[in-house]
Amino acid sequence: MSNSIQLRLTAMSFLQFFVWGAWLITIGNYCSQTLEWSFLEFGAIFSTMGISSLFMPTLMGLVADKWVNAERLYSFLHLGNAIAMFVLSTVTDPTMFFWVVFAAMLCYMPTLALSNSIAYQVLKSDKDADVINVFPKIRVWGTVGFIAAMWITNLLGFKATAGQFYIAGISGVLLAVYALTLPKCPPHSKVEDETVKSNIFKDAVKLMANYKMALFFFFSMLLGAALQLTNMYGDNFLSGFEKVPAYADLLVVKYSTIIMSISQISETLFILAIPFFLKRFGIKMVMLISMFAWVLRFGLLAYANPADGLWMIILSCIVYGMAFDFFNVSGSLFVETTAKPKIRASAQGLFMMMTNGIGAILGSFVSGIVIDNYFILSDGSLDWTGIWLSFAAYAFIIMILFALLFKHKHDPNALKNSHL
Repeated sequence: MSNSIQLRLTAMSFLQFFVWGAWLITIGNYCSQTLEWSFLEFGAIFSTMGISSLFMPTLMGLVADKWVNAERLYSFLHLGNAIAMFVLSTVTDPTMFFWVVFAAMLCYMPTLALSNSIAYQVLKSDKDADVINVFPKIRVWGTVGFIAAMWITNLLGFKATAGQFYIAGISGVLLAVYALTLPKCPPHSKVEDETVKSNIFKDAVKLMANYKMALFFFFSMLLGAALQLTNMYGDNFLSGFEKVPAYADLLVVKYSTIIMSISQISETLFILAIPFFLKRFGIKMVMLISMFAWVLRFGLLAYANPADGLWMIILSCIVYGMAFDFFNVSGSLFVETTAKPKIRASAQGLFMMMTNGIGAILGSFVSGIVIDNYFILSDGSLDWTGIWLSFAAYAFIIMILFALLFKHKHDPNALKNSHL
C-alpha cells in the first residue's frame, strides 16, 4: 500500500487521541482539587462520555453509512468538540460544566468509531493491504498522541488548571481542518446498487440477536466500566500523595500525569503484538488476557505508594497496555471481521456504545456513589486500598463469567479469510 496513505492515517490517529489526552486523565485533578467537587459530581462529569456514547456513535455511523462522507462528518464533529473545549475553560459551576462537557462528548465520542471506519475504508481500497497488520501500526500513533498530550499538559503546569482545555481546543481545530484533506470515504449506499434498499441500523442491531455477538457486546460493556475507572481515578490517586508529607516532594507525585503515561507507552508495545496474539490464540483468549490484566492492574494499585511501592505503580501501568489494547483494539477488529460491509460503521458505533456508552455510565455513576458512601475515611481521606481492591474484584468476576459463558472455537485461518 502507499506509504503516503499510511502516513496520513497515522497523523489522523495521532491527533484523534492527542485531543483526548490533553484533558481526560487530568480533569480529575481539576474537578476534585481545584474546583473541590465531590466524587459524585465528578462521576457525573465523566458520565457524559457514557451518555453520549449511548446513541451518538451509532447515529453518526448510520449517517456515514448512508448519507455523508465519513471524513467530512468527522471534521465537523471535531470542530464542535473544539468549540466546546474553549467554552469549558471559562466554566466553574458544576451544572453548567456538566452540560458543556456533554456537548463536547456528543461531538467527540462518535469520532472514535468514525476514525476506525475511515482507516478501514481507506486501507481496504488497496487490495494489497493487510489490514490486520497495518491498522495496529496506525492506531499505535494514537497512543503516542495521547502520551504527548499528557506530557505537555503536565510539563506546562496545566494538570489542575483550565489550560488543559485550551490544548484540547487548539488541537481539535487543527484536526478538523486536516480531516478535510483525507481520502474521500463516501457512504456505501452511494457506491453500491441504489436499487438495494436496507435499514442499516436495523441490520446492525440484528448482530445482537446472535448469541456470540450479544455476549461479546455485553462483556464489552462491563469492560468499558473498568476502563472508565482507571481513567477517572488513576492520576487522582497519585496526586493525592501530595497531602502526605513523606511523599509530597517526590517527582513521582509532582509529575503524576507523566508517570501515568507509562500506561500509554505500554499500549504502543501491546498494540503491535495484537496481530500475533489474535491470529494465534483467538478473540476469547485475548479478551481473557485483557480481563486478567485489569485484575492485576487494580490489585497492584491497591498496595502501591510512590516510595517503596513505586514498582507496583510502574508495573500496573505496564499491565494497563495489555488490559486496554487486548480489549479495545482487538474488539474493534473482531467487529470489523464479523459485520457485513454495508453496516460496519454502524456496528463499530454499537461497539463504542456498549464500551464508552453504557459501560462508561456504569463506571462513572456507580463508582462515584460507592466511593462517597463506603470509602471515605473519618478524617476525610480516601481508602484507596479498598477502592482498588473492589475494582479488582469486579474485573475478576467478569473474567470468570466470560470464560464460562462465551463459547468460541478459534480458527487460525478465520482472520485471513474474513472480510478484511
